[in-house]
Amino acid sequence: MIAALAGDHNVRVVVLGAAMLGGACGIVGTFLTLRRRALVGDALSHAALPGIALAFLVGTATRFGGKSPLLLLLGGALGAIAGVGAMLLLRRASRLRDDAIVAAVLSVFFGAGIVLLSVIQGMRSGHAAGLESFIYGRAAAMVAADAWMLAIAAGTVVLVAVLLSKELRLLCFDEEFSKSIGWRPGVLDGVLMALVTIVTVAGMQAVGLILVVALQVIPAAAARCWSDRLSHCVAIAAAIGAASGAVGAVVSAAAPAWPSGAVIVLVAAACLLVSLVFGSARGACWRWIAHWRSTRRVAVEHLLRTLYELEEAASTEAPGEGVAYATIAATRRFRGGELRGGGLHAAIRRARRLGLVRSGAADTIVLTSAGRLESEQLTARHRLWEHYLIERAGIAPTHVDRSADLVEHVLSPELLARVARSLGAATAAAAPSSPHQIERPDASMRSAPRDPRPAPPRDDPR
Repeated sequence: MIAALAGDHNVRVVVLGAAMLGGACGIVGTFLTLRRRALVGDALSHAALPGIALAFLVGTATRFGGKSPLLLLLGGALGAIAGVGAMLLLRRASRLRDDAIVAAVLSVFFGAGIVLLSVIQGMRSGHAAGLESFIYGRAAAMVAADAWMLAIAAGTVVLVAVLLSKELRLLCFDEEFSKSIGWRPGVLDGVLMALVTIVTVAGMQAVGLILVVALQVIPAAAARCWSDRLSHCVAIAAAIGAASGAVGAVVSAAAPAWPSGAVIVLVAAACLLVSLVFGSARGACWRWIAHWRSTRRVAVEHLLRTLYELEEAASTEAPGEGVAYATIAATRRFRGGELRGGGLHAAIRRARRLGLVRSGAADTIVLTSAGRLESEQLTARHRLWEHYLIERAGIAPTHVDRSADLVEHVLSPELLARVARSLGAATAAAAPSSPHQIERPDASMRSAPRDPRPAPPRDDPR
């Protein structure tokens, strides 16, 4: 069936036109999303409705034909331009926030459009039977002239985005800096609004006034799940928008009873769902994997630092003696249970696979030479941060251990070196003395047999 549809000239025109529209909407929507003005396209699409209704009334009164596509598109463009002008005027002449301005323009213009449509329905010389294609979309009715118009609109968007890439980048990320170097953010905003108007008017017949905003927001939101670079996001959003338009047009052609605009938007929504789950930058799956790996790494780091501190506290009595499982579990209790119950055994198994610890006598574990070096560096990082929090943040030594535990795992080597320099330390590799007293384990605990049950909290009445 797909091959038969692909052989149809009309289907090829529709697919090509919908793909170009989706790509242009993805590019414009990326900048709109970064500017936190995703609903501007929605406001402009609603503002085009009274323009279309007025164009129908003018065409009917002057006998040019109220349902002329060119006349209706021109009316929609004028309505969208009026909406842009209203938003810019309200932004300059009032203290309303941008969201309030968008909501006001959207509701007022859409209300005016509904009133005009009611007037048209009551006319004897004409009715609104053909206007629903501009509201809900009818891509199957696209002809070669419509495809050329979409090609011109998409080419204009791509050309402007390439020529003004640096300016639009600064507008989205640092508007104040763009002012300081002589650029006018108001002009750039006007250019961006002009691009939104172009794709909105061009997409009215393909996906409709109401759903064209979805093609401006959904591909851009999906692209943010795959990359953090603006150039990559623009390209990915354009690709997702083009693919959504093409696939939606093919599905709509195969099932003529399904509205083309709604199908295109549903395909884009499916792409967004996949991106939210599997996106390499912000996908839930990769975020869960990163969190799982981070939890395992933190558990091993806690284990190594605990072994170092226990050996340090017991060095005068039994140097090099192994530490029992129960001693580790009783000495430190970490958030999330990384070192309690099964979490402790999982950390020990991972540290043993990495060659950082080895099994000792009587269910004990001992640091290897590599593990001792790694644990010393981890302890140095922890204690340097403790000293920094005590001297710079005024945290009491009795409470600084927990605060350092929450931060030390994300300290970069550059930041750690700066902390060492600020404290006057010669190096961040050697572990300084602890700013607080380290609890020394009972001698009987160092060789106690392994207890698979987690240790109860200190305040447990048992």
